[in-house]
Amino acid sequence: MANEKIMIVDDDGNICELLRLYLEKEGFSTVIFNNGQDAIESFNSVKPDLVLLDIMLPGLDGWQVCRKIRSLSSTPVIMLTAKGETFDKVLGLELGADDYIVKPFETKEVIARIKAVLRRVGTQAPEQTKEVRYDKLVINLTNYELRVNGVQIDTPPKELELIYHLASNPNRVFTRDQLLDEVWGFDYYGDSRTVDVHVKRLREKLEGVSDKWELKTVWSVGYKFETKEPPANG
Repeated sequence: MANEKIMIVDDDGNICELLRLYLEKEGFSTVIFNNGQDAIESFNSVKPDLVLLDIMLPGLDGWQVCRKIRSLSSTPVIMLTAKGETFDKVLGLELGADDYIVKPFETKEVIARIKAVLRRVGTQAPEQTKEVRYDKLVINLTNYELRVNGVQIDTPPKELELIYHLASNPNRVFTRDQLLDEVWGFDYYGDSRTVDVHVKRLREKLEGVSDKWELKTVWSVGYKFETKEPPANG
């Protein structure tokens, strides 16, 4: 993994420089912004592969910046928050953040989190295409595309991975903890509300699309993708 561009948005020059040094040592390229407004205005021209975004920024805060980035792109966002600050994981997830890191952090942890997120959104060779199809629904994990009635729907990477995992195992019930482990992976520090938030957002996109399948809650257990017919694998 090399040459991916990381946008660092933080008003602390020392942190920015530290992150730049370690990221470039790992083969990444970096671009630094010290306020949210400049980051947003330059986002389309910079075309970063991932954004490290501080919450406490002058002017526009990290929440506002994350919301704006998500309206422009599905580029992964990792939020940075100082120890002692209130970090609402559910709010971050609602806005489309992919992960968060608490300061002070170990640079090794930052690198590991970045690589993990980029692995999840990375493309694969054509012969390894991962796709499942149902009535009026196509979930392509290779290109990270969700199509409903033939129309591509903008979907954050983690939502797409979740629905792909469920739809690839039709009628199997997964607990929230199983989904955290199998979809988010061991490197994610989350809780069961994380799954609920993502299911809620997926339902907003998929509710009522077809009467042949359903993203269903199994009360007191978890979730399943219920269908009467097997998937057509790509």
